[in-house]
Amino acid sequence: MRRVAAKFVPHLLTQDQKSTRLTLCQKLKNQIESDPNFLSKVITGDECWCYGYDPETKQASSQWKTPTSPRPKKARQVRSNVKTMLIVFFFDVRGIVHREFVPPGQTVNQEFYLEVLRRLRENVQRKHPELWRSGEWFLHQDNAPAHTAVYVTRYLASLGWTVIPHLPYSTDLAPCDFFLFLTMKKTLKGKRFATVEEVKTASQEALNNMKLQQFRDASHSRKKDWTSVLPPMESILKGIKCFFKM
Repeated sequence: MRRVAAKFVPHLLTQDQKSTRLTLCQKLKNQIESDPNFLSKVITGDECWCYGYDPETKQASSQWKTPTSPRPKKARQVRSNVKTMLIVFFFDVRGIVHREFVPPGQTVNQEFYLEVLRRLRENVQRKHPELWRSGEWFLHQDNAPAHTAVYVTRYLASLGWTVIPHLPYSTDLAPCDFFLFLTMKKTLKGKRFATVEEVKTASQEALNNMKLQQFRDASHSRKKDWTSVLPPMESILKGIKCFFKM
């Protein structure tokens, strides 16, 4: 026996959410196996805040020291009030498809999001004409209220766009969270920007400097992520079923 600390997670999933997570990951894994080009047809998007100052992570501020050197100290700092919301809508295996900043004072509601989708539609037609002509592409977004609103759902259905279901409270399976925003913000952390315009410029430069191979690697890592969910989740569900049979 040994004493261990609890592991912090974004959210404790219910049994139904665990079952949904397992089922959906299995379906997506089967989709990739039946269509090797499936991931190249997926366009993913989300929103995030970009700050005038975002403190470095503990790992980023680490220093090389000898065993006898004193441990460095650093005062705890918080994010600045200078910020802007960036909509990176959207990216795929070929890079950024559409991006824009939310105007000051604008709320990302269903009306605004509909306009974003219309601009995305124009960019898909212009940048990926082969996907546009075939109509064989998929939209991946999270479950934010603006994304799942009635008018947005009807608009997507009217265009015949296929939306990949997003698992609730599963940031580990959200490419924007574990790849795009994380990579972009690494270059911004620890730097100070005085105005929103400076934040926008730095954010755009960070996105422009991302390599094509990074998008390809992130896209193809989804199969690994979906597959990694299956064995442990299957074991948990089998264990629960056995418990109730006892």
